[in-house]
Amino acid sequence: MIVITKINELQNWIKDIRQTGREIGFVPTMGYLHEGHLSLMEKARQQNDVVIASIFVNPLQFGEGEDFDEYPRDLERDKALAKDYGVDVLFVPSAKEMYQKKMSASLIVHEGVDILCGESRPGHFDGVATVVMKLFQLTKPTRAYFGMKDAQQVAVIERMVEDFHLDVEIIRCPTVREDDGLAKSSRNVNLTQQERKEAPKIYALLNETKQLILKGQITFDEVKSYLYDKMTLQISGSVDYIECRTFPELKEVTNVQSDIIIATAVKYSHVRLIDNALITTEELTEHRKGNKQHV
Repeated sequence: MIVITKINELQNWIKDIRQTGREIGFVPTMGYLHEGHLSLMEKARQQNDVVIASIFVNPLQFGEGEDFDEYPRDLERDKALAKDYGVDVLFVPSAKEMYQKKMSASLIVHEGVDILCGESRPGHFDGVATVVMKLFQLTKPTRAYFGMKDAQQVAVIERMVEDFHLDVEIIRCPTVREDDGLAKSSRNVNLTQQERKEAPKIYALLNETKQLILKGQITFDEVKSYLYDKMTLQISGSVDYIECRTFPELKEVTNVQSDIIIATAVKYSHVRLIDNALITTEELTEHRKGNKQHV
């Protein structure tokens, strides 16, 4: 595995790879790698000739008072893990390298960012879109891999690729979870012992709500109130939001012509956890058929 820290070195390496016609899989990360990241690398390894991963804690996507300085970092450990999981090039730029001077232009995301995490983090997805666009331009991937834990990020990136006609395929990968259901996250280390014990209830309640929808026992309009009541009783953290939206459009559910996502964020003492449950149109169709047959 090659570790590259300079943009011009990466560009030269990419030029040689593309001249040979090899397909490039790209996994962007902010480091402190866990099984979720590693599953993306495994998928990229299976589907491409060459795998590039990046580690960059992007200052543009952190707002005032957020955890940029406290974000966990362990580069030597990350290098060893990336090598073990088949990464060919690990791109580890500094902030000064990525933003060599004040940018004269950046991306502003208009759709799907005034809800979910975007509502309480103004400008966050502008920073995400800007850095991902830069990374796509630098790595020129055939495919790029994103975990569905941050579903809003996936939606924003998918729509950016469509809007700008970028020649990259976005591969959605399922959320990787601990044995008790908690979504893997670099920030989980910031949970207290008690918070870590109760945090798996977040996904358990999301999944419970999903099953009730599929069984026709609650409607999409009832999701927020039902889930809020359950979460405030069972979870000590503060519920930041609960939303039921179409995916990836992130519009209010008026009719079911696309996938549906139930998403939430919970604030604990030193960390904010996000999670979601996706209901596909296929799942809805199958359950409707089953209910009709049962009747």
